Amino acid sequence: MTDARLAPRPLARLAARVTGPGWRRLALLRRVAAGLLALLALVLALAPESAGVPVVVAASDVPAGSTLRAGDLAVRQWPAELVPAGALREPAAADGHVLVGAARAGEPLTDTRLAGPAAVFGAPPGAAAVPVRLADEGVGALLVPGSSVDVVTVGARSDEPVVLASAAAVLAVLPPESPSSGRLVLVAMPAEIATRVAAASLTDQVAVTLR
Repeated sequence: MTDARLAPRPLARLAARVTGPGWRRLALLRRVAAGLLALLALVLALAPESAGVPVVVAASDVPAGSTLRAGDLAVRQWPAELVPAGALREPAAADGHVLVGAARAGEPLTDTRLAGPAAVFGAPPGAAAVPVRLADEGVGALLVPGSSVDVVTVGARSDEPVVLASAAAVLAVLPPESPSSGRLVLVAMPAEIATRVAAASLTDQVAVTLR
């Protein structure tokens, strides 16, 4: 019969290493740790990537009232459970639209962040957006997307102003194109009233009052 001391079993050899000198225990622990790390790396490499949903985000900080272009947009993969309602999936859905409210780089864009039929705040169905040039720079500075305003113009007599539109919703306030030009404000109102406001703004001075 073979002496167990001459042919030690695996468990006996492991016990000898664990209970042996300190350097043996340290070497064993290092080997075990290296094996576990290699196994973990293999598992991560073979594991399928978590499915993501394409979401359109701002590629950089974009100020309110900006007309979005391809360079302002990027597509990122977001976990499906974190995608906000109404999130845009393709840059074409935002390209050329006016941004309602500033967006930070990496922020997902939704349909209500864009000026257009889907972003009319509190306006009835069939509303239209009308650009109104404000002569008073101070009034433009007080407006923010979502503000409710009345659009007025001068009547036949200076003391009889004409209200062109009531409770119009501000979609965006664009910065002035030059120091001498007033701010351009995009407001939403019923389509039948929008045509009258657009025509009046061509010949008369138009202003807004805050509600």
